[in-house]
Amino acid sequence: MLIERLARVRFAFLLMVSLVMGMMSSDFVAVAQVDDPLAAPLESARRKRDPGQLESLRTQLEQRLSQNPNDAVGQYELATVESFLADVAEMRKDKKAAATAVDKAIEAAQRSVQLNDKSADAHSLLADLYGRKIGLSGGMFAGPRFGPKANEENKRAMALDDKNPRVWASTGRKYLMSPKAFGGDTSKAIECFKKSLTLDPNQDETWVWLAKAYDKQSDKANAREAIQHALQLNPRSQWAQETSKSLEK
Repeated sequence: MLIERLARVRFAFLLMVSLVMGMMSSDFVAVAQVDDPLAAPLESARRKRDPGQLESLRTQLEQRLSQNPNDAVGQYELATVESFLADVAEMRKDKKAAATAVDKAIEAAQRSVQLNDKSADAHSLLADLYGRKIGLSGGMFAGPRFGPKANEENKRAMALDDKNPRVWASTGRKYLMSPKAFGGDTSKAIECFKKSLTLDPNQDETWVWLAKAYDKQSDKANAREAIQHALQLNPRSQWAQETSKSLEK
């Protein structure tokens, strides 16, 4: 009886720690396990988008998943790495490589959701990936196919955890990137990004998205203020640097 009681106490403690870590985390890691050795390298990779580091992480995750394909966290992390590799490819203007990486990311995110349907982070990531699929496919034919899927994933994520900053950020991207005829609304995007940053102000990438939303409304003052927040949090972010330069034109 004593052993069972201690086991229950330990489980409750680990659950509490994981919830706190999820609330305190930055843009990326939310579903990672408390003792996941890849959590820190993944956050570093997110901040720097270093191709070599990302390739190494992908190899490690593929090896891990070959031994345990039912690892929902591993599938989520692989999807995240592939999405970062898509970012690298897009920065290099390699649309074909970006599209391939997004397809791989979608496959991994779908597996993660199938293994754990209760992960708001995995649903939000999948929603973002469907949105990117539309952009990389030209939009005309991909929009009607993937747009509803993205909306459903965002709704599912919000229903699971409406206090999750990543869920609000993903919803904001949906409003910002969608055409007005399909629900696009820059004002709502700004509201979502601000809500996300209220929940976690340390998300450098969400500050960039907020800057882009303000810029779309021709509000240069608030856009510049938002991008400065992003650069203070992550001075090495190439995306934030490029966005900052574009706001000075």
